[in-house]
Amino acid sequence: MVNEVTIANMTVKIATISLLLIILTLAVSNPSQKLRANLTKLTAQTENREKKNTVQDILNDSAKLEKLAGEFQFIEGPIWHPDGFLLFSDIPANIIYKLASNQQVEVFRSPSGKANGNTLDKANRLITAEHENRRVSRTEKDGKIITLADRYEGKRLNSPNDLVVKSDGSIYFTDPRYGVSKEQEELGFYGVYRLAADGKLTLLVKDLVLPNGIAFSPDEQKLYVNNSEAGYIAVFDVKPDGNVSNQRVFAELKDASQGGVPDGLKVDLEGNVYSTGPGGVWIFSPDGKLLGRISVPETATNLAWGESDRKTLYITANTSLYRIRLKIAGVRAGK
Repeated sequence: MVNEVTIANMTVKIATISLLLIILTLAVSNPSQKLRANLTKLTAQTENREKKNTVQDILNDSAKLEKLAGEFQFIEGPIWHPDGFLLFSDIPANIIYKLASNQQVEVFRSPSGKANGNTLDKANRLITAEHENRRVSRTEKDGKIITLADRYEGKRLNSPNDLVVKSDGSIYFTDPRYGVSKEQEELGFYGVYRLAADGKLTLLVKDLVLPNGIAFSPDEQKLYVNNSEAGYIAVFDVKPDGNVSNQRVFAELKDASQGGVPDGLKVDLEGNVYSTGPGGVWIFSPDGKLLGRISVPETATNLAWGESDRKTLYITANTSLYRIRLKIAGVRAGK
């Protein structure tokens, strides 16, 4: 009897394994995976859970990281539109994709100027940092695309990377060298700029190694900028006239065991700072304390608040798009 039971159990296990192999084979061989939402649920691994005032205030233990779509080339710049869809860039593919409310992924714009970062202005118009065109652009309500900034003091910008809109309508953006060769550079530095509502372009910072992700604190009194190759988030005080001062290190994101650098950057309504970095998304308190880290299977590149309550965090990571639900809402794009 024992042998019969053992054999029966082994038979069930073999059948189960065979079924799983068949399902895995079908999933891998599906050529249209990126054009449909593929809800692969993964456990959100976090750190520092034994301390008080930790990521548990932000993320439930039961929260799941969902993979929505994959097989992209290299995605960046997610932004949630209040009409109920997400836009994100695939830089090498020269496409801006749209994740619709039915979870279908479709082409929003092609070519995109090798778009990288995206945000919205106060009128919910799309503002884009374009690598190939070396400009910051705006998409009008009728679909027309206009150039907002492509030169500083007569010289072409390097390769606008990421941007954020202040409540006064001004656009702050970073301009590292990603997307252009050394021979194509005209400025000789990598800056952080403020583009005023009247079109005036002001250089704010020029001494960061490679400025990347950018975000304001909820009260807009602080400006955060990722200094990617140096491995830290810089923070500045924002003056009443929109200029910045008092540059200092807010937090370091270094982990030699994991791939990735400080890249995309966002802030929630409580002032917590979220940055993609080695191993996933790093979460810091307003005073720079590391609260935890959401592990992501691929190198995370950028992030955005989504859904009507802005409590869903969308994460772009190399070739795939992910999301996870949080307890605290993010700062609305365009304020």
